[in-house]
Amino acid sequence: MLTSTRELLETARRNVYAIGAFNIYNLEGVKAVVMAAEAENSPAMLQLHPSALSYGGFPLVALCLEAARSSTVPISVHLDHSTSADDIRMALTSGMTSIMADGSHLPYEQNLEFTREMTRLAHQKGAVVEAEIGRISGTEDGLTVAEKAAKMTDPAQAVEFVKATKVDSLAVTIGNVHGEYRTEPKLDFARLEKIRRLLGNLPLVLHGASGLPESMISRSIELGVCKFNVNTEVRAAYMKTLKQGLCSSSLKDLLDSMGATIESMQSVIVEKMRLFGSSGKAHLHEGPYADMLRFNGQFPESEILEFIVKN
Repeated sequence: MLTSTRELLETARRNVYAIGAFNIYNLEGVKAVVMAAEAENSPAMLQLHPSALSYGGFPLVALCLEAARSSTVPISVHLDHSTSADDIRMALTSGMTSIMADGSHLPYEQNLEFTREMTRLAHQKGAVVEAEIGRISGTEDGLTVAEKAAKMTDPAQAVEFVKATKVDSLAVTIGNVHGEYRTEPKLDFARLEKIRRLLGNLPLVLHGASGLPESMISRSIELGVCKFNVNTEVRAAYMKTLKQGLCSSSLKDLLDSMGATIESMQSVIVEKMRLFGSSGKAHLHEGPYADMLRFNGQFPESEILEFIVKN
């Protein structure tokens, strides 16, 4: 069932687990996420990086939306790491109701202004917005941020930013990286704890979950992270399966290759869902409150708040 990202994250936060947001690029990726979610009875997010949006356009968005609608478990569709106002407008026009306005590459004041404008636009369309304070190092989809350009999230600045932009969730930088961790991961949990305390119940997001050990995932969830982005490990499973099949000639047909890549990606996704604690949690995303949030944009925020107070 196509579900609001707001509902997914708020329910996960209240019940202390996290939603896996998996970057997809084609039909095989979509099927892998949906099949894993249904097998695990888990909520999930189908995530499109701007490079995937540029490649697949409206048809890829339509595929994701229809796959989410047809699924037996709650799934939302989200635009990841968008630095372009045009891409965000395209996503909103195509029916997506969840976007990340990423101004983290800009000086703070410009990030704030870009995010505020994109949030205003998205909220007019009934969509929810994730933003980022600080800057994460690493490489994703050909975009590289050197360690020296990375910057940890400042807790006090995060409060100011959220208040000024009115974003719905915040991606934080506490030592996490995109792509592969070249050394042992070191996350600044004291910083995360302070951010959580200052921002109250605002959903927090951690990018770069590929390669993080279970202990760090669990501690992050305890401190309010309710969404993890996963890309590298799923893509690696796809490429490894394809290469092995081509080199060994074990995959003799196109459909054989497609099926094998789905299976390999699904295995990684299932592992992440169990790690994030979302397996078996689909039933928590049911009921009248969830229904109101599921159809995000069809109900004014005032009606949702009134419903919460009464119930």
